[in-house]
Amino acid sequence: MLARDQAADIFDRIKRLSGADEIEVLFSGGRFALTRFANNTIHQNVAEENHVVSVRTVFDGRTARATTNRFDDDGLRGAVESSEALAKVQHADSDLLPMPDSREAAGSADSSVRATQFPSRHFAQTAAISPQLRAGTVKKIVEVAQKHKLTTAGIFSNSETVEGIFNSRGLSDWHTQTLAEVSITMLGADSSGWQKANSPDVADLDPPALAEIAAKKALDSAHPGEIPAGKYTVILEPAAVLDMVGFMFWDYSGMAILDQRSFLTGRIGSQLFGDNITIWDDATHPGQTGSLFDGEGMRRLRVPLVENGVVKRVVYARATAERMKRSEHRDQAGPIEVTGHGFPLPNEMGEMPLNIVFAAPQDPQTLAQMIASTERGVLVTRLWYIREVEPYEKMLTGMTRDGTFLVENGRVRQGVRNFRFNESLIHMLSNVEAMSAPRRACGEESFDMVVPAMRVRDFNFTEVTKF
Repeated sequence: MLARDQAADIFDRIKRLSGADEIEVLFSGGRFALTRFANNTIHQNVAEENHVVSVRTVFDGRTARATTNRFDDDGLRGAVESSEALAKVQHADSDLLPMPDSREAAGSADSSVRATQFPSRHFAQTAAISPQLRAGTVKKIVEVAQKHKLTTAGIFSNSETVEGIFNSRGLSDWHTQTLAEVSITMLGADSSGWQKANSPDVADLDPPALAEIAAKKALDSAHPGEIPAGKYTVILEPAAVLDMVGFMFWDYSGMAILDQRSFLTGRIGSQLFGDNITIWDDATHPGQTGSLFDGEGMRRLRVPLVENGVVKRVVYARATAERMKRSEHRDQAGPIEVTGHGFPLPNEMGEMPLNIVFAAPQDPQTLAQMIASTERGVLVTRLWYIREVEPYEKMLTGMTRDGTFLVENGRVRQGVRNFRFNESLIHMLSNVEAMSAPRRACGEESFDMVVPAMRVRDFNFTEVTKF
């Protein structure tokens, strides 16, 4: 693994090779290993280690980046020369700011949304997971499948990664992290069940317990019945919630407001969702992962995005905040402040909140309590193949998968055939009747978040599948 002092030495070597006005170097990479299984058998075991250095140079308002995974003198010299050659033929960017120094990157100490603590996200036991340990865990998952006369497939992976930034104005920052992840699908003759979880600390994961849950879903949804499409009270498990709501967070961006492509255009400061919806972006939350600095080295703020259904603000990279202050849209953009959510420059994406945390409801309910209080509805384990249909109302379409159930008179009655849905995120988050305590969850269509399960009224299912 690349260490911070080694990276500092590489940065010094790069500085000596460059004649640029300013220079920035990003470091990323690490170790990744994965064991994949299907048909109750391990069929793939892979591991890789790679580190990358990305060099950005600036000449009189012109900038470009070049990347290499060679850290010898020739490799570094080639990256520097490529970056400089590209930068010199660019048009000058009037919005390009000088690189931040360490004082600017740290931000104001009295900010009301300043993150104050940062939990460790590196665990030696996760980094030390061996192929033998992964195989032993898969064996336990397979034993669960065999016990229930099911077939299982999935993955068990672990990684140890680094992320760092150094620039010629004295800024430097470094982040190390581990992550263990397990995804399990259980297959019956005409049904399936699924569970997925990850954590920096492998001790937080219980793969056999996840396998039992996935198996129960496959067993309980066997011989699925068919109920008609229509509007139902729906109970969405956390994975289904995050795969839906993840489609709106690119819009929580100052760049998206400037480009007039955000569904929040003209809506910041207004009541858009139900008053039980409060959402933060918080990189320091114990259920989150990732570094506390963005692609330019700026410290990430804890940002209130929605409070009691009211859209409060969006996030900003440095240049976007400056552009917004001069823009005709500034009076409708909410608070304009560099929040530490930018991507590495140069880019056309601007910024995005990536550490989404839903606030706990006033009266959290367990999934069992939501089911018990539902007269008639549909319980959804997960969603997939989600696509955006209409951007301003955030109308999405997609399908249920791996455990869809009819709920009647407070009980799960039977598995049902999967549905296609067409549903607006605005409508969905305005019709949440109950929520569980939020927890870290992961899905397949969006990034990991801290989200609750939700019971939503009038969720629109448009078609019934044949499976």
